[in-house]
Amino acid sequence: MNVARLHPRRRSGRTVLAALAAALALATVAGAGRGEAKTSQDQVPVGGHATSLAGNYLAGRLAGALRDIENAATFYREALSNDPGNPILIDRAFPLLLADGRIKDALPLAQRVVQRDKANQLARLALGIDAFKRGQYERARTHFSQMAARPLTDLTAAVLTAWTYAGQGDTDAALKAIDKLNGPEWYGIFKNFHSGLIADLAGRRAEAGKRLGAAYKSDQNTLRVTDAQARALARQGKMLEAAGILDNFEKIVPDHPLIQETREDLTAGKVPAPLVTSATAGASELLYGLGAAIGRDGGEEMAAVYLQLALFLEPKAELPLLTLASLQGQMKNYEKSVDILGRIAADSRLKPMVDIQIGRYYSLLSKFDESRRALEASLEKAPKDVDAILALGDVLRSNKKFAEAAEVYSRAVALSPQPQKSDWSIYYYRGICYERTKQWPKAEADFFKALELNPNEASVLNYLGYSWIDMGLNLDKGLDLVRQAVELKPDDGYIVDSLGWAYYRLGRYDDAVRELERAVLLRPEDPVINDHLGDAYWHVGRQLEATFQWRHSVDLKPEPEDLARIQKKLKEGLREGTAPASARNDGQPSAQ
Repeated sequence: MNVARLHPRRRSGRTVLAALAAALALATVAGAGRGEAKTSQDQVPVGGHATSLAGNYLAGRLAGALRDIENAATFYREALSNDPGNPILIDRAFPLLLADGRIKDALPLAQRVVQRDKANQLARLALGIDAFKRGQYERARTHFSQMAARPLTDLTAAVLTAWTYAGQGDTDAALKAIDKLNGPEWYGIFKNFHSGLIADLAGRRAEAGKRLGAAYKSDQNTLRVTDAQARALARQGKMLEAAGILDNFEKIVPDHPLIQETREDLTAGKVPAPLVTSATAGASELLYGLGAAIGRDGGEEMAAVYLQLALFLEPKAELPLLTLASLQGQMKNYEKSVDILGRIAADSRLKPMVDIQIGRYYSLLSKFDESRRALEASLEKAPKDVDAILALGDVLRSNKKFAEAAEVYSRAVALSPQPQKSDWSIYYYRGICYERTKQWPKAEADFFKALELNPNEASVLNYLGYSWIDMGLNLDKGLDLVRQAVELKPDDGYIVDSLGWAYYRLGRYDDAVRELERAVLLRPEDPVINDHLGDAYWHVGRQLEATFQWRHSVDLKPEPEDLARIQKKLKEGLREGTAPASARNDGQPSAQ
């Protein structure tokens, strides 16, 4: 049973990419016809690096398809060194270099881009940000004014232009630049937020309170808007109102370090500083906010560009670093995520949160020792940090150290004497650990508790229902629970697999085939589901198809203990009356 499957580590390093690109390049050369001599650009990569234009280009395309921004940028840049004037390579290398944070390498390419495309939005944005960083505000405005008109571009250009005026101390011109911007409804929060920050920076406290208040009214769940509004109110002497805003936010996101920092200032009677303390920080704040929003909508490369430009302006800005690390994790570039989080200062208020996330990323890389060390070090500093405790439990569970994981989860339970609905997962994961260490009464009690807290949680219904069927207990009720789980998540291949495997265990092989075929369609890459379908095929007399499914399962690299069972079936088949030959698959994700 793969209780804690890890996301596979993507092996997309430069050596692998170069080798694949070389194979493609050589195939292209081989297909060119007999008698054609290879050119000097069609060389085989040496030392794991593509040395030719074709090799670098293909490796860059492959890295891009894998969403490996760092290697894609490197290969396209190397391809460009083979053909410096190639506009296609320039247009691809330039945004990738921006997205990878190599701004200084990207800027010369930006100059070349605008020679051909004067309104290119990314090139003008990069050149404008570079001018902004140098304090060349008029030059920056010139670049921003020439960006091609589009909704995102118009907002970006207008607010950055406002911050250039703020950098020159011209608050009226800054506010006018924002106020005259018209566009979609979603512009509103950005306009109010940044005009409020500009007013607050200029000491216009009443106006800042009005504008930031409008931003807060439109979205009371955003960290930066909430923090800015609380600070602005406190700076107007409205301490109780400011504290109330922080209280409301903490009902949604308890104990956020940055909100706690502002609260400590209020408690001490200290007037907090504005959220941003310079025009450069304000421009960085805009790029961070837009990058975070774009990343949520799936535009990872563009989001990375905005976040990297935010860091170009403010290299130590912590929230862009956190968001960029999360973005890389979203693209499964976990090592990159760890590197980015390593840039957060050791004395940062966010460091405990960062250490937990580093531990989780190490787990996703199957570096369990590093993960455990990181989380245990975090718990030494804060023994009652429930987030750190749960992260450690998840990592131990992912590494199949179920007994230790159960003990860790118990620490979290002890710190939550009045569990909330959101605590269902603590009991669920501890229940899994008890079940895996053959402590069924404890496991069953935890599953019941999880369902008491969250009655319609499909994963708990699935696990409890299948466990009963697997042990020959409460068969009808168990099958009913698994069916409920499928109704709640009909597109979850792992849960559909559980229903099919439950039918198999009950001897209802035709029903098993129907559900397992659907599970394979939902999760074709899963070795356990393919193995299950093979078993079901065998029992309905479809032995040839069964053998195919088992072979396919072997190709998908199952766990070693499953591999041995599958290979035995390939030699001997399944005999009537034998116990099921493959483990149940719960498809639980690893710690994230």
